[in-house]
Amino acid sequence: MAKNPSNFLNMVLTLFVITFISSAALGFFYEQTKGPIAKVALAKKTKAIAEVVPSFDNDPLKDTFTVDIDGETLTFYRATENGKIVGTAIETFTKNGFGGLIRLMVGLLPDNTIDNIVVVLANETPGLGDKIKKSKSNFSDQFNGKNPSSFKIAVRQDGGDVDAITAATISSRAFCDAVERAYTTYQKEMK
Repeated sequence: MAKNPSNFLNMVLTLFVITFISSAALGFFYEQTKGPIAKVALAKKTKAIAEVVPSFDNDPLKDTFTVDIDGETLTFYRATENGKIVGTAIETFTKNGFGGLIRLMVGLLPDNTIDNIVVVLANETPGLGDKIKKSKSNFSDQFNGKNPSSFKIAVRQDGGDVDAITAATISSRAFCDAVERAYTTYQKEMK
């Protein structure tokens, strides 16, 4: 059996065939998984909205508006019951986390008090900054029932009313930044 000579044309053809097969497989698996991934993301968003506002009878995912700010988007989800707004869930963000981008779902009641806050996305340091998540600590509970007009949303080291997470001041500041961004934008857009 004769061995094919190793020349430039054979190497290019071999590389082309390998690249074509790899890209076709990648495209196939992407198409197969994009639907289930989108369903999971939608379910996660729906769950976060339900966690941060009182019970509602509408579909907040259909009663939304967005505001572009600082190169990202804030999304407002209105929750109503019997046609009356019971709360607004705001998907907010900050780019100041120790691990980069943090996304929160902040629930504001019609009287401007914070009902609840859920972390939607965070890549903070395990055991330290990830304590912004409810599953890791009760850090976010100190915001519940507070009205940002009288409760300064900043860590105490910066003159605010928020107790920072020990050894995770950057993550605590970033969390406050995202909540403040949601509240400030809400005040501008809802008035």
